[in-house]
Amino acid sequence: MAAGGDHGSPDSYRSPLASRYASPEMCFVFSDRYKFRTWRQLWLWLAEAEQTLGLPITDEQIQEMKSNLDNIDFKMAAEEEKRLRHDVMAHVHTFGHCCPKAAGIIHLGATSCYVGDNTACTADHSWETLLSLDSGSLHGSPELEACPR
Repeated sequence: MAAGGDHGSPDSYRSPLASRYASPEMCFVFSDRYKFRTWRQLWLWLAEAEQTLGLPITDEQIQEMKSNLDNIDFKMAAEEEKRLRHDVMAHVHTFGHCCPKAAGIIHLGATSCYVGDNTACTADHSWETLLSLDSGSLHGSPELEACPR
């Protein structure tokens, strides 16, 4: 895991506040690696649910996705985003590149909000967990209790 404020790493949230106040764990929760790995996990769960509902999704496609959850080519994704001008579709194409058998079912029937909103919920849950575990000075404080959840 990257140290807090490691601005050059895809494992770290990049913000001046992160380098001053955030733990390495908190930086990771808001990192590109966490975000895009979560997108891939969500696409896998979507494919598994769609297979259960009877869509023509094979076990081989599901396994290919499982095997490549952490195989993220950040350079390719950046090039795809520049070309497509859409972050979600850039990552659909990047995931599809390492999962050629599953490429046609990644993000099937979903909107961009599917990954964006669910990743935000995951990060929010992780944020609260990290605050309660890592920041004893904030846990139970009026500042934390005032935060919207």
